[in-house]
Amino acid sequence: MKKITVLAFALLASVASFAQKWSLDKAHAKMTFTVTHLMMSEVDGVFKSFDASITSSKEDFSDAVFELTADMKQVTTNQEMRDGHLQKEDIFDTAKFPTLTFKSTSITPAGPKKYKLAGNVTMKGVTKPIVLDLTLVGTGTNRQGKKLVGFKATGALKRTDFGVGAMPSAVVAEEVELRASGEFAAQ
Repeated sequence: MKKITVLAFALLASVASFAQKWSLDKAHAKMTFTVTHLMMSEVDGVFKSFDASITSSKEDFSDAVFELTADMKQVTTNQEMRDGHLQKEDIFDTAKFPTLTFKSTSITPAGPKKYKLAGNVTMKGVTKPIVLDLTLVGTGTNRQGKKLVGFKATGALKRTDFGVGAMPSAVVAEEVELRASGEFAAQ
């Protein structure tokens, strides 16, 4: 029995030793959204403050877990009055819900360097599942010898699923397109 316990512990330790944590290089990252206004024009928004990490034990990232937190008080559409309205109770309600979070639940290969990344988004106190298209943009090392990896993710969510905005879809579309890209450095 003692040999089995030691063997199990050694196996768990060896698997854990392969786990790699990656942190976001904020200078080389961007997170945005686009929503259609009056069924004729697009309004883009930028998350000015967010952080993300990846944990993976496989070099091809086929078991990766992605986590992200964004500061909803730092969202901008480059229009001061609209940005102020985004903070109010009927839209993001940042006084009560200052952050948006995402944590992946699975990752499925979908072609060379392509994945389907499933996870949960929490915004305005509501958690809903989402599936994002994920692309492994590239890997390499920086001048300091740290391993780097770049990903981009795209997808969409329905704003009213999260209680965001009571205006009709003819004014602001239900679907909000999401885009994120960034470089991550191995820790």
